[in-house]
Amino acid sequence: MSTTLAARRLALCALFLLPGLAMSSWVTRTPAIRDLLGASTAQMGLVIFGLAFGAMVGILCSGPLLARFGAKPLIAFGTLGVAVSVPLVGLGAAAQIDGFVIAALALFGLSMGGSEIAMNVEGADVEAITGRPFLPALHGSFSLGTLIGAALGIVATAADFSVVMHLLTIGLSGIVILLVCIRFLPTATGRRQKRKSPVYRAERAVWRDSSVWLIGVIVLAMAFAEGTANDWLPLIMVDGHGLNPALSSTVFAVFAAAMTLGRFLGGPVVQRFGRAWVLGASALSAVIGISLVAFVDNSVVAGFAVVLWGLGASLGFPVAISSAGASGENPATRVAFVTVIGYIAFLVAPPLLGFIGERAGLRGALVIPLLVLFVSIFLSPVARTRPSSIQIGTP
Repeated sequence: MSTTLAARRLALCALFLLPGLAMSSWVTRTPAIRDLLGASTAQMGLVIFGLAFGAMVGILCSGPLLARFGAKPLIAFGTLGVAVSVPLVGLGAAAQIDGFVIAALALFGLSMGGSEIAMNVEGADVEAITGRPFLPALHGSFSLGTLIGAALGIVATAADFSVVMHLLTIGLSGIVILLVCIRFLPTATGRRQKRKSPVYRAERAVWRDSSVWLIGVIVLAMAFAEGTANDWLPLIMVDGHGLNPALSSTVFAVFAAAMTLGRFLGGPVVQRFGRAWVLGASALSAVIGISLVAFVDNSVVAGFAVVLWGLGASLGFPVAISSAGASGENPATRVAFVTVIGYIAFLVAPPLLGFIGERAGLRGALVIPLLVLFVSIFLSPVARTRPSSIQIGTP
């Protein structure tokens, strides 16, 4: 491998680490941010809705922007947006302005959603050049970022470190990563060289393919499993199991570690057993983990249960996306279709669980992702393919 290509790989991994670092930094401080805002559970659901809404807009807008400008500008502006928005969340919380926090989270989601699509295009291009898998390690970098962010969040919470200063430090780190790494990316990746007529007939064929819809349900379920933990796990441990904020951040760090381990080690498992088996086992693991957190009134059991939850969520989303791409012709359209379905879960889950949690408690609200995951166990055979042809897609 050439030095230039190796630098490109490392730069992409560092850039993909930042969204995970920023996300888990925000998540580990949600109890403190909730207290600063004086928000109820339902109000926190609306606050978190800003993040999911921004991510959805970023995903939907990324395709045309990618074709027009290429991946590098989207990655640059998206990374800058993440680095700027995270400190703004802390400032808004300190000023006790809910709308400011929602707007900052929307910018965070918008920047992260668009840049992640562009980074996936870059990663796929690296795979095409080298002929070797790279996407699993790339998405493992995101999970590694969540683990690092969770660890820093534990320290910051235990030390009663200011939310503003904590998130400002993360934002400045993001700017440093951007300045160091962006120069190693090529300029033309993903840019459309000439205008092509849209293939409406092929797209309609994808929409009529029942297998794509069924895989979309699996993506929805796996996004619910991952998004519920990302948005609510620290608060579930504080409000539902009586842990202090530092311990709740530790539990989230355990979840992040399980996610990281699953993504870095999952490639050989998928190659050995196939997509369908991995999706079924992932959903079952997540169901068991979430059930223990929801229904067993023991914080120690809940702390261990998040390992099953994290391992189950780690491969579900990327393997389901990969299954969509392999389910027929026009893989790009198929992947885009089910990815949007997945982001619907990230959009709907925060306020839905918040409103239900206001009435039934956050542990009771976990019944919703449990039901969707349970259905996905029985849908997993739709992803059955030859194990030898497997690659893992987006996180």
